Amino acid sequence: MKQFAVIGCGRFGSSIAKTLYKLGHEVLAIDKDEELVQEISDCVTHAVQADVMDENVMKDLGIRNFDVVIISIGSNLEASIFATLISKELGVKSIIAKAQNELHGKVLKQIGADKIVFPERDMGIRVAHNLVSTNILDFIELSPDYSIVEITAVSEWEDKTLKELKLPTKYGINVMAIKRDECINISPYADDEILKGDILVVIGNTKDIEKIENRIGG
Repeated sequence: MKQFAVIGCGRFGSSIAKTLYKLGHEVLAIDKDEELVQEISDCVTHAVQADVMDENVMKDLGIRNFDVVIISIGSNLEASIFATLISKELGVKSIIAKAQNELHGKVLKQIGADKIVFPERDMGIRVAHNLVSTNILDFIELSPDYSIVEITAVSEWEDKTLKELKLPTKYGINVMAIKRDECINISPYADDEILKGDILVVIGNTKDIEKIENRIGG
């Protein structure tokens, strides 16, 4: 069990906090808004109203003792930056910060955030890819160059083995898993066959994946 502190209990922050708690971890939720604190109090280990721009308050909360601090403050850029800076200075092991845009992300990175997330941008990317093709179920960008995609097997792949399909050669993608009904085949073998309705979890170069989307779009 890990200990997480989630600073900022808006939609993004509360979703993370509640999910981590459901997964069995200890979660401290922090927000300046008393109403938001009350709303989430039954869904996490502890919920407190606090000003995260005050270093003494952060010390009293024991922020440095948490495995991960997630800074999910929305519109208040100053609070987001101060919370990141104070967390870093207090010696937090891992800081994940939400950014509104690339410039905000760069600032947060420079002052100590270990990982930057762009929830609005990333969701926009996923929705756009889902709209491009009815076969694309989900899209996760790992980096500007590589992505993981869940894709419904197209008809020309059905009843053929991975060896026969030669997906790495033809499309530049590698199959990580095959989902069939309630079963998931992790690291499938070359002789494993693709059936109608199978969902493939593939990883590959983003440009190669986009070529597949364009080919099977609609």
